[in-house]
Amino acid sequence: MAQSRDGGNPFADPGELDNPFQDPAVIQHRPSPQYATLDVYNPFETREPPPAHEASAPTPLPPASAPSLQPSRKLSPTEPKNYGSYSTQASAAAATAELLKKQEELNRKAEELDRRERELQHAALGGTATRRNNWPPLPSFCPVQPCFFQDICMEIPQEFQKTVSTMYYLWMCSTLALLLNFLACLASFCVNGSGTDFGLSILWILLFTPCSFVCWYRPMYKAFRSDSSFNFFVFFFIFFAQDVLFVLQTIGIPGWGFSGWISALVVLKANTAVAVLMLLVALLFTGIAVLGIVMLKRIHSLYRRTGASFQKAQQEFAAGVFSNPAVRTAAASAAAGAAENAFRGP
Repeated sequence: MAQSRDGGNPFADPGELDNPFQDPAVIQHRPSPQYATLDVYNPFETREPPPAHEASAPTPLPPASAPSLQPSRKLSPTEPKNYGSYSTQASAAAATAELLKKQEELNRKAEELDRRERELQHAALGGTATRRNNWPPLPSFCPVQPCFFQDICMEIPQEFQKTVSTMYYLWMCSTLALLLNFLACLASFCVNGSGTDFGLSILWILLFTPCSFVCWYRPMYKAFRSDSSFNFFVFFFIFFAQDVLFVLQTIGIPGWGFSGWISALVVLKANTAVAVLMLLVALLFTGIAVLGIVMLKRIHSLYRRTGASFQKAQQEFAAGVFSNPAVRTAAASAAAGAAENAFRGP
């Protein structure tokens, strides 16, 4: 019992040590500075202990530009996919919206063309809904009513609408030039007292304004509307004379009623203000003459591409003459009179 008080082993034999950890077999395997850790201890081996553990040098990190050798990471089912940057998606959405807008515009144009085509077919078949003349645009209280129907967007094919519109603006500019020419001649009459140019300017504005519309603009309009070779020939013949007249207006021979370059230079010696007005009119006449020559050449090139010919113009003229009720009545009366005279004899 005294040994148990001293901390000994009461169950040990008399020849054994009181402390089992003092056994030489255990002491020789205690940790020592030769061992870095206890991981290398194996009590079942009796060989010499391995050398002390030495820390290996750290492995250098790969450069930043080196590609990663790890396999690509798979996205989880709940992780959203990256379809591009925000700017790319925004540009794609804008392009889609633009395409939808163009598609809607094309659909509206197609519906409008279908409606106009039905109206033209209805009018060609002699429908009851006749068009009302809309040109010149006069107020309803005016005793004179419009004489022509004109709708470039509806009656003229789309590839010729720009050409017809340009010719219409050319006619309007020529009318405006004649009006300014009248004012310039009036101012010159007030300064010089010569009434020849003033009187002729009144005649030209009253004569050329309606005649130019009827004689060359309307044939051109009908030629593009119905692809008429006869109207093309009428337009070329009359508009060539109109271009010659534009050149004469630009020159401005004194006594002809045109405020061209020569007339403006003559008046410059008498009154500078009137000369400036006449020079402006001469400049407008010059622009109209140049545009008229350009448009004549352009329409001629379009005419050659339409397949029109002189033989076709002759056929259209003959068909138009014989389809006229007045001409047929006159021809029938002449034939009847000739037959009656033949039966009567001498």
